[in-house]
Amino acid sequence: MSAAEVSVIVVSLDRPHALRRCLTGIEQLDRSGFEVIVVADPAGLAALDADGFGGRIKTAAFETANISMARNTGLALAAGAVVAFIDDDAVPEPTWLTQLTAPFADPAVGAAGGYVIGRNGISLQYGARLVDRFGTHAPLGAGGDAQAVFDAPADGAVKTEGTNCAFRTDILRQAGGFDPAFAFFMDETDLNLRLAAAGVKTAVVPLAQVHHGFAASARRRLDRMPRTLFDIGASQVVLLRKHAGAEPHAPVLQRLRTEQRARLIRHLVAGACEPRDVGRLLQTLEAGIRDGGARAIGPLPPRQDSPPAFLPFRPRRSYAGHSVLTARSWSARAIRREAARLVQDGRRVSVFLFSPSAMYHRVRFRRAGFWEQTGGLFGRSRRDGPLIQFRSFRQRVAQERARVAQIRGLPPG
Repeated sequence: MSAAEVSVIVVSLDRPHALRRCLTGIEQLDRSGFEVIVVADPAGLAALDADGFGGRIKTAAFETANISMARNTGLALAAGAVVAFIDDDAVPEPTWLTQLTAPFADPAVGAAGGYVIGRNGISLQYGARLVDRFGTHAPLGAGGDAQAVFDAPADGAVKTEGTNCAFRTDILRQAGGFDPAFAFFMDETDLNLRLAAAGVKTAVVPLAQVHHGFAASARRRLDRMPRTLFDIGASQVVLLRKHAGAEPHAPVLQRLRTEQRARLIRHLVAGACEPRDVGRLLQTLEAGIRDGGARAIGPLPPRQDSPPAFLPFRPRRSYAGHSVLTARSWSARAIRREAARLVQDGRRVSVFLFSPSAMYHRVRFRRAGFWEQTGGLFGRSRRDGPLIQFRSFRQRVAQERARVAQIRGLPPG
């Protein structure tokens, strides 16, 4: 498959700053010849124009709070043979698209999903999983870094995450795209189950990684405290109606209530909300459950899209190679200035910035366009690693560099 056959779709609503950061990361992908489609509200599209992305991407103005409809709007513009999805509050590692689309060289593969890294930039948020007809997840035995292709399970599907997945465009259109009955939550689960029922094979690609930040939205605050549980309740019921048939729904809904109450209690204990918020938010969950039972559902007809011609993405500057900068914490300001300068010169940049402490490590993609890992020289990076590590500065840099070299595309060193 040629590089010019992939369409990358990003949907965004009321998060222009996150969207700009996402596009800056996409700009540094090590694969050329793909097109980028952004479906966003006017503020998001204006922010991209101000950043110089105008004319380089396909866009669609969209303000409805329905992620399935937004993704379908992007799908209608996609001219690639494969379509990949990433959320606006995520940033891809430079090798992401190369890794994610590699399995489609096998004509039997119809879908692919990568791994999602959480807010600290190191821990795994979502890995290889299965999902059943009730929306319950289970680990999928995919070990190591090698991609693996799985047949559709007998009673469920291989789970792909909405912020890191790809599909053959013709298969996705034949399936009817995403179901608008899922305004948010379980939209990709429903698609996974429908594709599995059609016998579609799915590849799991551990090295196709994106960093997912859980940006604030109308549904949650920046600290992940929910503002409403309405869509969670509604989507759970719609999924049960579509895929669980006549099997009892009550035990699944009771488990949902228990899980969401426990989630809210954790926020309460952490001081993120007041006791009255727990009851109020559980009422929004019940309202969503009622609404999900009344929504119209049914089979989706195949989509008959006529997309405009493929628009190869042209980055604002040509990126070549990857520079690695290292420094002690007291040199942070100078090393960040140097990193930003190198980005402007068309270099991908990774910064390792360590203090003489045992602080936990964190990785983030800076708005200026470079990757930065901070933490203590003796501190923990992988959360399942040793609490204290006695390493020299050079040894620790080598260790952390090796940890990300393959996904970041770092040069030997």
